[in-house]
Amino acid sequence: MRTFFLFFALVLLHPAHAQDYTLGERLKPEKTNTTALRQLNWDELAAPGWDPVKIFKGLKLDQLKDEDPRAMEALERMKEEWRNAPPNPALNGQRVRIPGFLIPLDGTRTTVKEFLLVPYFGACIHSPPPPANQAIHVVVKGKPVAGMRIMEAVWAEGDLTLHGSDTVMGSAAYKLIADRVYLYQQPGKRK
Repeated sequence: MRTFFLFFALVLLHPAHAQDYTLGERLKPEKTNTTALRQLNWDELAAPGWDPVKIFKGLKLDQLKDEDPRAMEALERMKEEWRNAPPNPALNGQRVRIPGFLIPLDGTRTTVKEFLLVPYFGACIHSPPPPANQAIHVVVKGKPVAGMRIMEAVWAEGDLTLHGSDTVMGSAAYKLIADRVYLYQQPGKRK
């Protein structure tokens, strides 16, 4: 029941800028990185060779109906595979910056101290959570960040570790202790 109310509250607090993005849209990284931090793209977070759709190989999904036991079994296998999606060990201990969408895990209507950072708009809210290796549990160092709302497009900068966590909004294979969280600017757009 708590999850339902959390989801309901998040939908009500959905930001007005959500119209700037479409479901599944990813943020474009900057062409030039002016910081000394390693700029990551989301594909780098998956362990080399990991295939997120391998369980669907051989299934003729277009021939399965939702209530088909084979479809339900495939969905359960996918959830388990994605919950345990392996991270990229080469990223452990790196100082990084990465753009993504913010899913608050705590805070108030105007501040946030912990959140999931996800790669595409609508992840965890309007669609199933992404694989664990495509979600980062961010903990803000110091004061909570003000002015951030659900699905806010942000940059997060700090120390990345392989540290799995399960939250009400999804699983994360990484933890980022953030020195800095700030709004993402869409290339070519001024806010």
